Amino acid sequence: MLRNFLSLVPLLFFLVSGCKQLHKPLSVASPDEKNTITFHLSETGEPYYKVMRNGEVLVNDSRLGLEFADYESLAGNLEIVNSSITTFDETWTQPWGETEKIRNHYNELVITLQEQAETARSFSIVFRAYDDGVAFRYEVPDFAQGKEYHITNELTEFELAHDFNAWWIPAYGEGMDYEALFSNDKLSSLTENIHTPLTLEQGDSLYVSVHEASLINYAGMTLKPSGKTLSCDLVPWSTGEKVRMTGDLTTPWRTLQIAENAGDLVTSYLILNLNEPSKLENTDWIEPAKYAGIWWGMHIKTQTWGSGPQHGATTENTKALIDFAAANNLKGVLAEGWNVGWDGDWSSGEFSFTEPYPDYDIAELSAYAASKGVGLVAHHETGGNVIHYESQLKDALEFLKAHNIHYLKTGYVCDKTNGKEYHQSQYMVNHYNKVMKMAAEYEVMLDVHEPVKATGLRRTYPNMMTREGVRGTEYEAWSEGNPPEHTVILPFTRGLAGPIDYTPGIFDITIKNQPDFRVHTTLAKQLALYVALYSPLHMAADLPEHYEGQPAVQFIRDVPTDWSETKVLSAKIGEHYTVARKDRNSEDWYIGSITNAEGRAIEVSLDFLTDGEKYEAQLYVDGENASMEENPLAITISTQEVSKNENLTIRLAPGGGAAIRFKKLSESI
Repeated sequence: MLRNFLSLVPLLFFLVSGCKQLHKPLSVASPDEKNTITFHLSETGEPYYKVMRNGEVLVNDSRLGLEFADYESLAGNLEIVNSSITTFDETWTQPWGETEKIRNHYNELVITLQEQAETARSFSIVFRAYDDGVAFRYEVPDFAQGKEYHITNELTEFELAHDFNAWWIPAYGEGMDYEALFSNDKLSSLTENIHTPLTLEQGDSLYVSVHEASLINYAGMTLKPSGKTLSCDLVPWSTGEKVRMTGDLTTPWRTLQIAENAGDLVTSYLILNLNEPSKLENTDWIEPAKYAGIWWGMHIKTQTWGSGPQHGATTENTKALIDFAAANNLKGVLAEGWNVGWDGDWSSGEFSFTEPYPDYDIAELSAYAASKGVGLVAHHETGGNVIHYESQLKDALEFLKAHNIHYLKTGYVCDKTNGKEYHQSQYMVNHYNKVMKMAAEYEVMLDVHEPVKATGLRRTYPNMMTREGVRGTEYEAWSEGNPPEHTVILPFTRGLAGPIDYTPGIFDITIKNQPDFRVHTTLAKQLALYVALYSPLHMAADLPEHYEGQPAVQFIRDVPTDWSETKVLSAKIGEHYTVARKDRNSEDWYIGSITNAEGRAIEVSLDFLTDGEKYEAQLYVDGENASMEENPLAITISTQEVSKNENLTIRLAPGGGAAIRFKKLSESI
């Protein structure tokens, strides 16, 4: 990676031989000096690191190292042969995102280690200290001389100094990978492997998220807890090894985002900063959007994916949705179940990605959508048959190109892909990244369901727009659903990895045709989720008939999905969350405010507005007697004039929310 270093300060250079060892610690601090990483070798040459925050220990001395199948480990009998500290500072622009400008400012310590053995293998550990956290990774030159070698274990540990409250989901739980409700427990009480991001809180003044960045050609990291220590446990191949490698090895970054309040975790861009800049020369074709779709009907059983009298993806139904999208400021229409393979046991993944059902005329629909200024959103459900999908991938992308389709939703509904590989394994990491790169070549934007975890690669390939990897709205249609605190946890946990395709916008809260199930929010909270849960692609998920005659749909028409600024106004994990975002293409601001099962009043300052300007606040808030359980549809829509020097009180019903647009008025104060 090209590095424009502002300064290069040689810290230490040692040439050592024989049995001599260096045990003096080496440290690097963040630019604001709040976060410090210290590295040292034990008396037997084992590598350890420690993290300090404001002069207090956050991570005690913790192991580092790698183990291999047919080679000695790189975990002991080491000596330091070189080290250096550099500083880097840049501000870069996202083509789309939660904010437009991101500062990437860190101090970096690179330590080169060498075995005190005949093999004398050397490798580096790179540490970066940011104001909002720390990160490190291993860089190992090819010691196998072009032959394949296997990593059996990464010894990285996080020996935490506090018994944090942990917000976690299991790494190998029942059901679909990553689609679980979060639990909140003491770190020391956890016994099973955990997915990242793992969010930890200590009182109201210390918040930490453990995750990884730039996951490329490597296994996803889970965390194995033992007391207050978290050990890296890589997701294995079906054959047992963790990573198969040929040539040089560069691991993903191991990351700790650190903040003094929960909101600062949300606006930390450390994960993005640790990824390489965009590899796409032209991103003009990449466009955030809202879309409608043939989707919710299948979940509430008014339509089917497969062919038959209730087939959802028909030419007639899709044309009606195109008309609906054009009339409601939506840029796309998704059709699931358009392609041959859904009849019978579709879990086998024997789909065609170039053959529509006879009642879905894709050429006619592509032309019709273009005439209305709307794009089609394609759907590739693989059923986890990745071998079959990759055999068709090039033809499938050529098919999209021929029909002027630039949005693609992919899916991998299965316990294990190809019947044996975990979604977070190196095998699947490489598959997802292959699809991402090939899609970019065909100018296709991706929404990946049942994905590998997000690790910031959307910076490098901005066509990687959003992912599911969450227990989303569909669970409301056929299970006990998602409790109201679920969406108040997500911004501080799963949301720290990257955009979430949660599919909000359900107006038929009580699901009239399925009275045994319901959505666990108020109507106002459904609107608020468009702002509270970040995604550059958002779906107006309900059926068009449920929006008819509903004044509240105006907020869905107006709300953008691309922002120039994001500010968290009020937050407590699992209880409430209020965020303000500025539209990238206008001077308007939007607020999304959501709560758990408790009603509450949130007072926020409007100091994010431009000084000296007037705004019309368009408020969509819970009605006076609204509640998720008893009166979920009660909503009050009103306007009032506001300015920067005012406060606004937002009243949230139990399970409720508020969505507010601040439209800048032409007349100044």
